Amino acid sequence: MDKNNCTKTKKQSDWLGQSDSRCLDTIQINRLEQSFREWAQESSRANIRLSRKRILLIFLLIRYTGARLNEVLALNPLEDIDHAKQLVVFGKRGLKTERQPRQIQMSEKLSLEIYEALSDGVFRRSLDNSFDVDPGHVRRKFYERAVACGFPKELGAPDAIRKSRAVELMQSNMPLSVVQKVLGKLSPKLTASYIAFSDKDTQQITKFFLDKESGRKTSARNIFFGKICRIQKGDIQSIIELITIGNKLISTVITNDSLARLGLKTGTMIKAEVKAPWVILQKRDEEPECSAENIFRGTISRVTKGKVTTEYVIRVSDKIELCSIVTSQSSSQLNLKENDPVWAIFNSFSVVLHTD
Repeated sequence: MDKNNCTKTKKQSDWLGQSDSRCLDTIQINRLEQSFREWAQESSRANIRLSRKRILLIFLLIRYTGARLNEVLALNPLEDIDHAKQLVVFGKRGLKTERQPRQIQMSEKLSLEIYEALSDGVFRRSLDNSFDVDPGHVRRKFYERAVACGFPKELGAPDAIRKSRAVELMQSNMPLSVVQKVLGKLSPKLTASYIAFSDKDTQQITKFFLDKESGRKTSARNIFFGKICRIQKGDIQSIIELITIGNKLISTVITNDSLARLGLKTGTMIKAEVKAPWVILQKRDEEPECSAENIFRGTISRVTKGKVTTEYVIRVSDKIELCSIVTSQSSSQLNLKENDPVWAIFNSFSVVLHTD
């Protein structure tokens, strides 16, 4: 397994731990999850199946929320999970720590699975209001499942699963500062940003990524999260400027009707989307002189060539990547390759805003 699969940038690697740390990729952790599910059902004894179901739910909570093992074991699933809002609150009870309780957004699928498990009266009574299990026993079962999948046992440890979840979210382009807040590990140095994100902002961003992960996807490849910093209202349309998590300024133009309908104002948390074909690339040293309002200097990090079109991924900063799709004929003229510097350009009318 390539250890570089566990990192995207140096800052992310520093946060995750040592640069040679290893973790499971998405395919491997899905195999591990399937192994847990099969193991939970394979016993003919009802009491053993109940015990294994508890271990399975502990695994799923760590795998999909990135929670610490002690946080999950201290959880009261009857009181600390809001299935209507798909929220779980960690740290309310049983932990001798200065960390504040935090609400983590769950996927609809995970919330439903836990709800259905708790609807089984026998299983519900077996919990006695908590997942309280000997941590050593949980770790042994995690190790066993990892080995059964052919992985080194240490990659099945709860902390390794938690780390794997962090990497999985970052590889989906969830902002690093949000990943840190979700997992309850904050570094002032790494989270220092021009803008701050509240708990509500974090839940909103997390929900978007969970929906995307569950299959409800948008066709736009370029998605930015930020806060509106300026609104210039005109007779028919308004200019909206937002600062992204990576401290980049993005400008868009929307109608005044849309401005009123979306209820936008300075400080509003917003999601901006730009489709890849709308991102124009220019290979030159000096900044292009053009009418486009959004101009970013970056480096080509990946090139995927096709018969009709070619896809470029441009790293603009540690926290921002842009995707551009051009015709293969244009690609030949650009003659861009990995690590080449490039300008990525799109105009304000190419930016679509979402508040959901």
